[in-house]
Amino acid sequence: MKVQELIDNVIEKCGLNRLDRTCDQLIEGDPEMEITGIVTTFMATVDVIKKAHELGANLIVTHEPTYFTCNDDREWEEQDSVYLEKRKLILDYGIAIWRMHDYIHMAVEGDGIYQGLIRELGWENYHIPKMCSKERKILRESDFCYKIPKTTVGELAKELKSKLHMDVMQIVGKPETPVERVGILIGGGSLGLGKEYTPMQLMEEESLDVIVCGEIVEWTLCAYVRDASMMNMNKALIIPGHNRTEEAGMKYLPEWLQPLAPGVPIQFVEAGEPFTYL
Repeated sequence: MKVQELIDNVIEKCGLNRLDRTCDQLIEGDPEMEITGIVTTFMATVDVIKKAHELGANLIVTHEPTYFTCNDDREWEEQDSVYLEKRKLILDYGIAIWRMHDYIHMAVEGDGIYQGLIRELGWENYHIPKMCSKERKILRESDFCYKIPKTTVGELAKELKSKLHMDVMQIVGKPETPVERVGILIGGGSLGLGKEYTPMQLMEEESLDVIVCGEIVEWTLCAYVRDASMMNMNKALIIPGHNRTEEAGMKYLPEWLQPLAPGVPIQFVEAGEPFTYL
């Protein structure tokens, strides 16, 4: 199977017309190259690239950029030493890299990245419908709300830290805050997807005790929840980060891809949390 054949099959399975504006591009490699093996990952870091080569895979399907900007823009880095060294590694290994971001998030059968996290947490049976009117279109009318067995922010943070294999978990608010109604906003969803107030609307209108989120800005949702907690309101944040809230979606992608590439070895390689804690 050729690289372009797989890409075409993926787009068809996602149930979408080919997007005119998308960051899902073949970042490196020849679309006519025969695939020897596929690696899925959250991000094609140098270590992931080396592991793919070690596994005999010549196609990496990555969720996030390879070259450090949203659309893998390269004009600014044509003479940059980090870019040049990384690209040389990719070319030396003969690896193609295809970004699968928009199609997996927008797939007709549901957001595969989001579904991966819920599967990793084992929360499939905790989902609850929104209470507010769909006309409000909060966060693209998606369902992000869960009702879990009663616990506290501190205990839930410990559970997430264990299930997401983290050494440290950030929270905003009080660890003893009671928790039952939970919102989950993966990746950049907690930034508001173009409207920075929408996570706060979601929290208020859905009576959420806590939001588990990817990215935060300290003066928007973070400040809102911090002030609420200072006024003894039952609100908190748990912040695993962008990588930890989205990588599970790529972990489960191989089983979704396998029918599209029969006989081709497909494996997940973890990019891992980017931070070291001292």
